[in-house]
Amino acid sequence: MTVGTHLVVDSALLNSLRDKLPVFQQLTAGQAVLLAEHLNFSSLATGQILWKEEEDSHYLAFVLSGRIQMKKNTEFGSSAVVVGILTTGSVLGEIAFSRKGCRALSASALEPCELAVLTRPRFDTLMAEHPDLGAKVLESLLQATCGRLEQAYQRLAAIF
Repeated sequence: MTVGTHLVVDSALLNSLRDKLPVFQQLTAGQAVLLAEHLNFSSLATGQILWKEEEDSHYLAFVLSGRIQMKKNTEFGSSAVVVGILTTGSVLGEIAFSRKGCRALSASALEPCELAVLTRPRFDTLMAEHPDLGAKVLESLLQATCGRLEQAYQRLAAIF
């Protein structure tokens, strides 16, 4: 996937981001503008692959609309299991983004999707120039990851 285009940050865009993304709901108006200025925006068509498992990582994405299917390869070669479907407001790619490593899962669009993309270089700039804002973004990513981990625990417990 191409990381996307940068849009002019206006009040309509900020309102949309605040409505759809939890990370924006905790920010002041000024912080929201700064974060939006560090994002790129991309679209995916139905079936389009965002990334494949084990690819190198340099960005994470926030789902503005649509549904993204997350799959994990199994030890049986060509088979994969769906581990989640992420919808509006979700963040994906935060594990590889945080580790600066390879993707743990594959991601593809189940329907047309709009994404806000944060690349690692832009995040590093944000952290250097606005550490308080960077800390809020990290806290939001931690909360999203913890929520997903809790869901995984519940699913695992339901098997037994």
